[in-house]
Amino acid sequence: MIFDLDSTHSDTYGDQENTDYNAHYRTNGYHPLVAFDGLTGDFLKAELRSGNVYTSNGVGTFMEPLFEHYNQVVPVSNILVRGDSGFATPELYDLCEAYDSFFVIRLKANRNLSKIAESFIQIDDNHPWDKKEVVYSSTSYQAKSWSKERRVCIKSTREADELLFRHEYIVTNYSNNVSAETVFRTYCKRGTMENFIKEAKNGFYFDKTDSPSFLENHARMMVSLLAYNIVNFMRTLCFTQGSASMQVDTIRLKLFKVAGKLVRTGRRLLLKLSSYHVHQGLFYQVLGNIQQLCW
Repeated sequence: MIFDLDSTHSDTYGDQENTDYNAHYRTNGYHPLVAFDGLTGDFLKAELRSGNVYTSNGVGTFMEPLFEHYNQVVPVSNILVRGDSGFATPELYDLCEAYDSFFVIRLKANRNLSKIAESFIQIDDNHPWDKKEVVYSSTSYQAKSWSKERRVCIKSTREADELLFRHEYIVTNYSNNVSAETVFRTYCKRGTMENFIKEAKNGFYFDKTDSPSFLENHARMMVSLLAYNIVNFMRTLCFTQGSASMQVDTIRLKLFKVAGKLVRTGRRLLLKLSSYHVHQGLFYQVLGNIQQLCW
């Protein structure tokens, strides 16, 4: 499994409880913490927080129940945690290591890391300055707040006809058998999480905050999470290969917003659909797959 971590923003309007200014988004609202399964897109967990809470605040308390659940109820061979630089905190590293899980987390640049990255750059007299260069390297590094040394992978990029390299850093507990290039490729795949968040917001109104009460807004957010997962389970288990990537707006248009008539007989209920329904082939195929599910 892959635990993809991120935070997002929910706008508030008026004097809602616990609303506050967020410097990153430059507006008032809430700052929810979310976790998705990077392989299936399942919405694993969400927590509504005040707008002024930093990204990684409480991430240990947020993540530990997930580790406990999937290690006990649904054992898996290994778990990978991915997060951006907002989650670069020893609390999360230590938690992953305590549960024998892997992590790939981006680091913010600092002077020490820059010196290390520059030491891996080699330039000779006949350097091809007119071509783009990408150099991958890794080293052991220990920040002051870390309890021990950890592996840091470095990606150094110089665009064509430029003089200086731009460095990116990822901290991981993958062994040296996994190349730095593979670590960066693994991290970059978390970009699909942005699509999951957009789907939750645009399709299920995950960020809707229409109550003055913080608790009520949190409860409404969890209802949106459940609705998202029900549709995502249906896509994963019941849709054809060609339709599994459809977004919820398309699913509503093709499968839910169908003209029909419910007829009650002495023994059963019949749902009669229009014989001219354009997407009836897909409708009955998905319906048949749903009926074949064994729980």
